[in-house]
Amino acid sequence: MNDALHPGDAFPSLTVTVPGGEKVELPEALSGQFGVVLFYRGSWCPYCNAQLRAFQRAQETLNELGVKVVALSVDDEDTTRALVEKHKLTFPVGHSADARAVAAVTGAFVNPGPEYLQSTGFVLDPQGQVIVAVYSNGAIGRLVPEDVAGLIKYVKEHAAS
Repeated sequence: MNDALHPGDAFPSLTVTVPGGEKVELPEALSGQFGVVLFYRGSWCPYCNAQLRAFQRAQETLNELGVKVVALSVDDEDTTRALVEKHKLTFPVGHSADARAVAAVTGAFVNPGPEYLQSTGFVLDPQGQVIVAVYSNGAIGRLVPEDVAGLIKYVKEHAAS
């Protein structure tokens, strides 16, 4: 595992491919807004499904706060497309991530076999710097949208003073 990202670090460049082939370039795609980047274990993980659904339910609140969400896993394109459709996800959800390459630049934990990214979440400021990083080495321990919304409100209030 590479070093973990810490508050103030620049989020590394990552290309997220969503079903249909569109590419989302991180952190550039989030530039000028707060961002949430979620790595999830796979569509088979009930905790990941719950997290993705929670972020979808919170979209109105997050949009009002100027927060964009992007998610990524090692799942293939068809599996990811089915997950997006099942949960009616409106934020970009990437597929076919190279777990080791992503881990090398972000510090995410990788499950050795089968190989996938463990749950990891980042909140980024509008300049693409990490505000908070949440790393899990197992099924639980992840960002939740209520905490993200509270953090962004706090950051905005204190930036104005």
